[in-house]
Amino acid sequence: MRLAFALPLLLGASVALAQSDPDALGWLQRIYTATQKLSYTGTFVYQRGNQVETSRITRIVDAKGARERLETLDGIPREIIRNRDEVLCYLPGTMTVKIDKQVGATEYPSIFPGNVGELAEHYDVRKGDVERVAGFDCRVLVLEPRDKLRYGHKLWADLASGMLVKAKTLNERNVALEQFAFTELKIGGHINRERVKSRFKARGHDWRVEDARAVEANLAQSGWTIRSAPPGFRKIMEMTRTLGGRPGVGHIVFSDGLAAVSVFIEPAKSSGAHTPGLAHQGIINVYTRQLADHWITVLGETPAESVRLIANAVEYRKPR
Repeated sequence: MRLAFALPLLLGASVALAQSDPDALGWLQRIYTATQKLSYTGTFVYQRGNQVETSRITRIVDAKGARERLETLDGIPREIIRNRDEVLCYLPGTMTVKIDKQVGATEYPSIFPGNVGELAEHYDVRKGDVERVAGFDCRVLVLEPRDKLRYGHKLWADLASGMLVKAKTLNERNVALEQFAFTELKIGGHINRERVKSRFKARGHDWRVEDARAVEANLAQSGWTIRSAPPGFRKIMEMTRTLGGRPGVGHIVFSDGLAAVSVFIEPAKSSGAHTPGLAHQGIINVYTRQLADHWITVLGETPAESVRLIANAVEYRKPR
C-alpha cells in the first residue's frame, strides 16, 4: 500500500536521517523506482508460517501506464489482472470475477513512498553485504523499527537495476514472519504482451461478478473521524466500498511507507457476525470494536498495538 506531518515530527526527521546510512536511503529510493518503472516477468515463492505459495508475475510498463498479471501456480487457482487502475480477480474454483480499483499494493511486494526520508524517521536503515539471489548479485538492506508499532524488514535489491528480488518481514526477535523470493526473474527487454492477458477472460463471461469498486469519500461528512494515528502512520486514502455484498462500507487506509493498516466501518445491522477484541490471521492483526451502532474493524501487517491504537482513535459525532 502507498502511502503533512506535524512540525515537531518534521523537525525530528533530521536526527533520524543522521542515524541512518544516507547510501542505504538511496538504495530504498532505487527499489521504489525500479518496482514502479521497470517491466519484468518472473516466478517467486511466498512463505508465511507453514504456508508456502508459488506465483508467476508479469508487469509491463509503457507510456500509458502499467499492466500486470499475477497467477498462483499451486494451491487454489487465482489470477489477478491489473490494467492501469482496474483490478480483475478471477477465481475459477467458484467461477467468480471480482472487480476493484487499484487502491493498494500488489501481492508481489510493492513498497516505499517517494520520500524515503519519512521511513528513516521510524526505521534505522543500514546496508548489509552483497549476496546472490536467483542469479542476481544483490545489496542487502536492513530496516530496524525504532518502536514497537511496526515490524522489521530485510531486503535484497539487484545491484544493476535496484529491483527487489527478496524480502523478509521480521518480528522483535528477528524471526521471519513472512518472506518472498524470486526463483527466476527477467528484468526489462522484450516481454510478450500476451503474458499480461487473462487466460480466463474468454470463459469468464458467464461467471458470477462481484463489483467492489471503491469510491472516494469524505467520511467526516457522515460523522466519522480518526482522532490520531500512531506516530509515522498517515492517512493515504479514504473511500466507501462494497464489502461482502454490503454497500457503503467506509474504508480508510493508513501507512508508514512499508506497512498498511485498513479501517472498515460497517453498520452493525447489515454486517455479519463480529467478535470484539484482538484476533490474529497469520502476520495480520485484527482489532474490532463497536461504536454508534457500527462495527469498527482495523487490520494490518503490524504489531497488535498499532491496530489497537487506530481502532480506539475512531470517533463518531452525529452530523448537524
